[in-house]
Amino acid sequence: MPSPATLPPPLSALLCLSTCPDAATAGRLADRLVAERLAACVSLLPGIASVYRWEGRVTRAEEVQLLIKTTRARLPALRDRLAELHPYEVPELIACEVAGGLPAYLDWIARETAPEAAD
Repeated sequence: MPSPATLPPPLSALLCLSTCPDAATAGRLADRLVAERLAACVSLLPGIASVYRWEGRVTRAEEVQLLIKTTRARLPALRDRLAELHPYEVPELIACEVAGGLPAYLDWIARETAPEAAD
């Protein structure tokens, strides 16, 4: 077993999920999150059919799924900003740890979400 000194540093990349009511909202949110360096990239997946319980009733909705690539360090700011910008009373935000990936891509996520980075 490798010693702790030879293990790579833990990854800080996260893949966050959120849904939006329509493509226009999803596009606006994606643009803002990337422009504000809260996300390196946001992929928009249209045509999601969501089934959920809301206010005591089972509801169906067509939504757009956002796949938000960010870092653990930026998650608190992303969470706050998404809550400010999102039209839903209770927006979805689920953060999943990235277990691996291409090092150059993971480095790119870190660079593009660094708040002190120059444009």
